[in-house]
Amino acid sequence: MSSSAFKGLLMGMGNPLLDISAEVGQDVLDKYGLKMDDAILAEEKHQPLYAELAEKYNPQYIAGGATQNTIRVAQWMLSKTLPKTTAFMGCVGASDEFGKTLETCAAADGVLTHYMKDEKAPTGTCAVLVKDGERSLCTNLDAANNFNKSHLETDEAKAIYESAKFYYIAGFFLTVSVESLMVIAEHSLANDKTFCLNLSAPFIIDFFGDAVASAMEYADYLFCNESEAEAYGKKHFPEIATDLNALALEVAKLPKKGSKPRIVVFTQGSKSTIVASEGKVTEYKVDPLPKDQLVDTNGAGDSFVGGFLSQLVQGKDMETCVNAGHFAARFIIQQSGCTLSKPCEY
Repeated sequence: MSSSAFKGLLMGMGNPLLDISAEVGQDVLDKYGLKMDDAILAEEKHQPLYAELAEKYNPQYIAGGATQNTIRVAQWMLSKTLPKTTAFMGCVGASDEFGKTLETCAAADGVLTHYMKDEKAPTGTCAVLVKDGERSLCTNLDAANNFNKSHLETDEAKAIYESAKFYYIAGFFLTVSVESLMVIAEHSLANDKTFCLNLSAPFIIDFFGDAVASAMEYADYLFCNESEAEAYGKKHFPEIATDLNALALEVAKLPKKGSKPRIVVFTQGSKSTIVASEGKVTEYKVDPLPKDQLVDTNGAGDSFVGGFLSQLVQGKDMETCVNAGHFAARFIIQQSGCTLSKPCEY
């Protein structure tokens, strides 16, 4: 599918990564100083981890990257009604197999990819350590870290983002190219389109606060999970950091460009999803998955947003959007990683 064939609706931009997923014991987490339900960027001490997983743990190699996961899931949910209406941009290695794997997987899911190709760095990878169904993520960005605003000046990129009506970028991209995010955010604002942002991980909030604040001003929809919400609360609203309903209302009121009110969505795993906007907060109950059906939680948050956006782009109401998010997350946590193993039955 070329950009000229793109029936623009939803575009994502972020870090395309190949997940290297394996079941591990607590000893591996302790050895590399990793915590469950956390996501970090790999440091020098983490580099041996990737070879260790490959050599000792028979890992699965799964297409990943938070934003790319979300766009793939959204397209999966839209496959019957609005096929080939999503696109994704990010940076991969120019000639390695991992990059080709990501491109093939996205295409199979009906997503148009327009990757920037890096001649010097390999495609990024993410170690996904699974223990008792929970996950810890450790990312080597490599080529993903080299996305440049110049890519958005290509004719194909312009055709994609000018055609799209909704945009989604995960906070992980704030470590890569704030300038590129601003191009898309400004375009969305100027053309009265819809811009969606995810806080993504506590380290983004703790160490990239200025970038978060800049991006937040454009966010028509802001997504995060409970640990990210609490991290944001501790930094900006310490007196209500653990009162997520009150915190969601405060975040919704933060300065914002444009005329649309910000809608804040906090997920809490199997607990109710919180939605806040214009002084009102609503909780949407989650139907918990029996523990024996849980495979792993990798991609749960990404897939929630994918399900949510699949209905938002169709103009559906909030309850429908949230329920679609719950459906998608429930499906993905019964798979290994963000694997779309069968047609969507939503």
